[in-house]
Order: sequence, then C-alpha cells, then structure tokens
Amino acid sequence: MVPKVGERIEVHSYKHDGNIHRIWEEIMVLKSQSNLIIGANDRVLVNESDGRIWRTREPAITYFTANYWFNIICMIRTDGIYYYCNISSPFVYDEEALKYIDYDLDIKVFPDMTYIILDEDEFEEHQKQMQYPDVLKKILYKQLHTLERWIQQRKGPFSPEFVDKWYEHYLTFPS
Repeated sequence: MVPKVGERIEVHSYKHDGNIHRIWEEIMVLKSQSNLIIGANDRVLVNESDGRIWRTREPAITYFTANYWFNIICMIRTDGIYYYCNISSPFVYDEEALKYIDYDLDIKVFPDMTYIILDEDEFEEHQKQMQYPDVLKKILYKQLHTLERWIQQRKGPFSPEFVDKWYEHYLTFPS
C-alpha cells in the first residue's frame, strides 16, 4: 500500500526501542511508489516526544526511500537550499502514517554543498543504551558514507534541478 499523489499524510519518527520520537502533522505526497515517497510541506506542526510543539519555518521537499537507510529534507530558504539528512531505517507506510526509525546520525548540507556530520555523541549514547547489534552499526555507517557520496556527486535530491522541479510541482496543488 502506498499513499496517493496529492494526499496529505503524517510522518512518524521512532527510536530503535520503539518509542515515538517526532511527528510531522503532514506532508503532501508528490510522488508515490513502493520504494520512494517524495513530499512537500510548508510551516507544518511538529510534535516532539518531550511534549514540545513547533512549526517548520520554510517550505521543504522530503525524500523517503525504502532502498537506503536515510531520508532527506530539502529546506528552501531565502539564501539557498539547506538539506537535513537523517540516517534512519527505510520507511514503511500504513494507513496511519509514513514511519521510520531515526538513528541519530545526521548530515547538514549547506547551499554551497559543504556539509557537517551531526549527533555522533547522541548515536554513541543510544547505541549503547539500546544495544544496537554490530551488524546494524555497520549498516548505518555504510549508509552514512553512501549519503556523503550522494552529496559529493550531486545525486538524487542533491542534484541542481531536484528541489526546483518538485517545489514547482507542489505549488500546482490547491493549498
């Protein structure tokens, strides 16, 4: 089962232990396949597991794949496109929401395509606390390196035309 193009769905992020981490109230589905969902949102509510609620500040294109252990949020700001990349499980979708497990390791990419790896300390803490198996740690670091190659090669969501194409498409839907 996959959502329909034009449908608005929730996104649920979990931790390895099954606890909810974060919920986005909606993304508008722009492309829907069993292994890929591209969506968009603008100023949506986000609920944190600690009870905080906040609203995103800018339009974003979201890229969720079932083939890789990461997802990518492309934030459209006045000074360029910033990317926030989560090392995560491949997504699953059910009638409730698009869901994935967040594994803490993140990459923030700037408009000039330089990037920094974030939250390695949080990853270390959680992998001990939740006892990630060694095979999982190997997968996650391998996927981190795959994501770095995508950034360097301007592949997928990092290609120059990706965000423009999907944002233009998003603007064709009624708000």
